[in-house]
Amino acid sequence: MHEKDRHRVILSAVQDRSLVTVVDLCTLTGASEATVRRDINTLDAQGRLRRVRGGAEALATKPFVGLAGRPFSVNETLNSAEKQAIAAAAVDLCEDGEPIIINGGTTTFQMVHPLASRRMQVFTNSFPIAEHLLKNSTNTVMLSGGIIYREQNIILSPFENDVTRNFYAKRMFMGAAGIGPLGLMEQDPLLIQAEQKLIGQADELIVLVDSTKFENRSSLVLCPLERIDTLITDDRMDDRTANMLDAADVTLIVVPSGIAQKDGVAQLPA
Repeated sequence: MHEKDRHRVILSAVQDRSLVTVVDLCTLTGASEATVRRDINTLDAQGRLRRVRGGAEALATKPFVGLAGRPFSVNETLNSAEKQAIAAAAVDLCEDGEPIIINGGTTTFQMVHPLASRRMQVFTNSFPIAEHLLKNSTNTVMLSGGIIYREQNIILSPFENDVTRNFYAKRMFMGAAGIGPLGLMEQDPLLIQAEQKLIGQADELIVLVDSTKFENRSSLVLCPLERIDTLITDDRMDDRTANMLDAADVTLIVVPSGIAQKDGVAQLPA
């Protein structure tokens, strides 16, 4: 990436998040830490941002803060084959005509491809999911209202009486930042608030996570393990995690890691 292009990316990230670390900017630009630090020094000297310890910040405060967690564009590059296989197994649970909720995320986004040949009623808070289904399928799509958070490509409403309360779903599909003995974990209070409303509108909660999420922890618990009806993951999950889910009476579906197809999916009853 050329210097001018890096500067544009850095300035865009700083305006979007107010405060950005050097590590984040290295991920976004593909440049080394030394290069990013030089870019920050240059832009600071030009009065276009403010250099701070470990990163850079915007000169003006944003009207509202972004969500905690990695951007959608970064997450979608991680464990992509596993996510495709998990998503395919999730769509296999659906019947044509059913109303479903798909929560925004990079694993749930992979459901759009097998859904292209289906006819579902889909409610989502994900702009990319809605856009793809509208362009490439005959599914009925309904979007939640609210503020669009660009980094996560998700729409969240600050209001209690939004359109979410008017949609019933047979199943809700969602990912998670982490899963542990206490339950499903997320990284931002706004996500917790919005996702709890969605969960309340569905009969069944289906969680889609690759096996790395069992190693992640967060300070925010969305719901206990017992609220999860089915969890779909890849075969790199260890026995201790399987026992934890079994004790919570969670139905476990395991897909072969690195194989993005529905043949060979193994279902282990809880």
